[in-house]
Amino acid sequence: MGESVLSRAVRILEVFTPEEPALTVSEISRRTGLHPATASRLVAELVTHGFLARDADRRVRAGMRLWELGTRASPTLSLRDTAMPFLEGVHDVVGHHVQLAVLEGEEVLFLERLSAPGAIINYTRIAGRLPLHVSSSGLVLLANGPAALQERILTGTMKAYTPPEPGSTGGLPQPGASSGGPR
Repeated sequence: MGESVLSRAVRILEVFTPEEPALTVSEISRRTGLHPATASRLVAELVTHGFLARDADRRVRAGMRLWELGTRASPTLSLRDTAMPFLEGVHDVVGHHVQLAVLEGEEVLFLERLSAPGAIINYTRIAGRLPLHVSSSGLVLLANGPAALQERILTGTMKAYTPPEPGSTGGLPQPGASSGGPR
Protein backbone atom coordinates (compact mmCIF):
# COMPACT_ATOMS: atom_id res chain seq x y z
CA MET A 1 0.00 0.00 0.00
CA GLY A 2 1.35 3.43 -0.92
CA GLU A 3 1.82 6.48 1.22
CA SER A 4 -1.38 8.31 2.16
CA VAL A 5 -2.20 11.78 0.89
CA LEU A 6 -2.10 13.05 4.47
CA SER A 7 1.43 11.69 4.95
CA ARG A 8 2.53 13.44 1.78
CA ALA A 9 0.96 16.72 2.93
CA VAL A 10 2.74 16.42 6.27
CA ARG A 11 6.05 15.88 4.43
CA ILE A 12 5.41 19.14 2.57
CA LEU A 13 4.61 21.09 5.74
CA GLU A 14 7.75 19.77 7.45
CA VAL A 15 10.19 21.14 4.83
CA PHE A 16 9.78 24.75 5.97
CA THR A 17 12.35 25.99 8.49
CA PRO A 18 13.05 29.29 10.23
CA GLU A 19 16.09 29.63 7.96
CA GLU A 20 14.05 28.91 4.83
CA PRO A 21 10.43 29.90 5.46
CA ALA A 22 9.59 30.22 1.74
CA LEU A 23 10.37 27.67 -0.97
CA THR A 24 9.50 27.06 -4.60
CA VAL A 25 7.40 24.06 -5.53
CA SER A 26 10.51 22.58 -7.20
CA GLU A 27 12.43 22.89 -3.92
CA ILE A 28 9.53 21.32 -2.04
CA SER A 29 9.44 18.45 -4.54
CA ARG A 30 13.17 17.87 -4.22
CA ARG A 31 13.21 18.01 -0.41
CA THR A 32 10.19 15.75 0.04
CA GLY A 33 11.07 13.31 -2.70
CA LEU A 34 7.60 13.79 -4.18
CA HIS A 35 7.12 13.86 -7.94
CA PRO A 36 6.88 17.52 -9.07
CA ALA A 37 3.29 17.08 -10.29
CA THR A 38 2.27 15.53 -6.97
CA ALA A 39 4.00 18.27 -4.99
CA SER A 40 2.39 20.95 -7.16
CA ARG A 41 -1.09 19.46 -6.76
CA LEU A 42 -0.78 19.06 -2.97
CA VAL A 43 0.69 22.55 -2.54
CA ALA A 44 -2.25 23.97 -4.51
CA GLU A 45 -4.71 22.15 -2.22
CA LEU A 46 -2.88 23.35 0.91
CA VAL A 47 -2.93 26.92 -0.44
CA THR A 48 -6.67 26.64 -1.17
CA HIS A 49 -7.28 25.72 2.48
CA GLY A 50 -4.93 28.40 3.83
CA PHE A 51 -2.37 25.97 5.28
CA LEU A 52 0.18 27.36 2.81
CA ALA A 53 0.35 30.75 1.08
CA ARG A 54 2.03 31.95 -2.10
CA ASP A 55 4.23 35.05 -2.11
CA ALA A 56 4.27 37.51 -5.02
CA ASP A 57 7.32 35.68 -6.39
CA ARG A 58 5.35 32.36 -6.34
CA ARG A 59 7.36 31.00 -3.41
CA VAL A 60 5.32 29.05 -0.88
CA ARG A 61 5.28 29.55 2.89
CA ALA A 62 3.21 28.47 5.90
CA GLY A 63 -0.25 30.03 5.75
CA MET A 64 -2.20 31.93 8.35
CA ARG A 65 -4.76 29.13 8.71
CA LEU A 66 -2.01 26.74 9.79
CA TRP A 67 -0.86 29.23 12.44
CA GLU A 68 -4.46 29.88 13.51
CA LEU A 69 -5.31 26.21 14.05
CA GLY A 70 -1.99 25.49 15.72
CA THR A 71 -2.41 28.35 18.13
CA ARG A 72 -6.07 27.66 18.86
CA ALA A 73 -5.45 24.01 19.71
CA SER A 74 -2.06 24.47 21.38
CA PRO A 75 -1.65 22.36 24.50
CA THR A 76 1.07 24.78 25.64
CA LEU A 77 -0.99 27.98 25.50
CA SER A 78 -2.25 27.78 29.08
CA LEU A 79 1.25 26.89 30.31
CA ARG A 80 2.67 29.89 28.48
CA ASP A 81 -0.02 32.20 29.83
CA THR A 82 0.49 30.92 33.39
CA ALA A 83 4.26 31.20 33.19
CA MET A 84 4.45 34.64 31.54
CA PRO A 85 4.32 36.77 34.74
CA PHE A 86 7.12 34.64 36.23
CA LEU A 87 9.18 34.83 33.02
CA GLU A 88 8.79 38.61 33.00
CA GLY A 89 9.84 38.81 36.65
CA VAL A 90 12.97 36.72 36.08
CA HIS A 91 13.71 38.71 32.92
CA ASP A 92 13.50 42.00 34.85
CA VAL A 93 15.87 40.69 37.54
CA VAL A 94 18.54 38.99 35.40
CA GLY A 95 18.45 41.30 32.38
CA HIS A 96 19.23 38.43 30.00
CA HIS A 97 17.26 36.02 27.83
CA VAL A 98 14.60 33.98 29.63
CA GLN A 99 13.02 30.92 28.05
CA LEU A 100 10.12 28.59 28.70
CA ALA A 101 10.73 25.10 27.38
CA VAL A 102 9.33 21.61 27.77
CA LEU A 103 10.73 18.13 27.36
CA GLU A 104 9.49 16.53 24.13
CA GLY A 105 10.94 13.06 23.70
CA GLU A 106 14.72 13.53 23.70
CA GLU A 107 14.53 17.18 22.70
CA VAL A 108 13.76 20.49 24.31
CA LEU A 109 10.86 22.40 22.69
CA PHE A 110 10.90 26.16 23.27
CA LEU A 111 7.48 27.69 23.96
CA GLU A 112 8.42 31.29 24.77
CA ARG A 113 11.46 33.52 24.94
CA LEU A 114 11.98 37.00 26.27
CA SER A 115 15.11 38.63 24.85
CA ALA A 116 17.31 41.34 26.23
CA PRO A 117 19.34 43.85 24.22
CA GLY A 118 23.05 43.32 24.64
CA ALA A 119 22.66 39.85 26.15
CA ILE A 120 24.76 36.94 24.97
CA ILE A 121 23.81 35.34 21.66
CA ASN A 122 20.98 32.86 21.99
CA TYR A 123 20.05 30.68 19.02
CA THR A 124 16.77 29.31 20.31
CA ARG A 125 13.48 30.09 18.59
CA ILE A 126 9.92 29.83 19.78
CA ALA A 127 8.57 26.49 18.50
CA GLY A 128 12.17 25.44 17.86
CA ARG A 129 13.72 22.19 19.04
CA LEU A 130 17.20 21.23 20.14
CA PRO A 131 18.74 18.03 21.48
CA LEU A 132 18.75 18.09 25.29
CA HIS A 133 22.53 18.35 25.65
CA VAL A 134 22.81 21.45 23.40
CA SER A 135 21.11 24.10 25.55
CA SER A 136 20.98 25.14 29.18
CA SER A 137 17.21 24.58 29.15
CA GLY A 138 17.74 21.07 27.83
CA LEU A 139 20.34 20.31 30.48
CA VAL A 140 17.96 21.47 33.22
CA LEU A 141 15.18 19.28 31.81
CA LEU A 142 17.59 16.34 31.49
CA ALA A 143 18.88 16.78 35.06
CA ASN A 144 15.32 16.71 36.37
CA GLY A 145 14.02 14.10 33.93
CA PRO A 146 13.40 10.39 34.44
CA ALA A 147 16.43 8.23 35.22
CA ALA A 148 15.82 6.15 32.07
CA LEU A 149 16.04 9.28 29.91
CA GLN A 150 19.23 10.39 31.65
CA GLU A 151 20.75 6.95 31.13
CA ARG A 152 19.77 6.90 27.43
CA ILE A 153 21.16 10.37 26.71
CA LEU A 154 24.30 10.15 28.83
CA THR A 155 25.34 6.73 27.52
CA GLY A 156 24.47 7.56 23.92
CA THR A 157 26.38 9.52 21.31
CA MET A 158 25.96 13.27 21.63
CA LYS A 159 26.59 15.24 18.47
CA ALA A 160 28.74 18.32 19.11
CA TYR A 161 27.34 21.48 17.50
CA THR A 162 29.95 23.92 18.80
CA PRO A 163 33.46 23.36 20.18
CA PRO A 164 32.76 24.24 23.85
CA GLU A 165 29.75 21.97 24.32
CA PRO A 166 30.22 18.38 25.44
CA GLY A 167 30.54 15.91 22.59
CA SER A 168 30.73 13.11 25.10
CA THR A 169 29.59 12.52 28.63
CA GLY A 170 33.03 13.42 29.96
CA GLY A 171 31.91 16.83 31.19
CA LEU A 172 28.46 15.80 32.41
CA PRO A 173 27.50 14.08 35.66
CA GLN A 174 26.78 10.40 35.22
CA PRO A 175 23.30 8.98 35.89
CA GLY A 176 22.66 8.57 39.60
CA ALA A 177 25.63 10.76 40.59
CA SER A 178 24.90 13.35 43.23
CA SER A 179 25.69 16.96 42.39
CA GLY A 180 26.38 17.58 46.07
CA GLY A 181 24.11 20.62 45.99
CA PRO A 182 20.59 21.18 47.24
CA ARG A 183 17.72 19.62 45.33
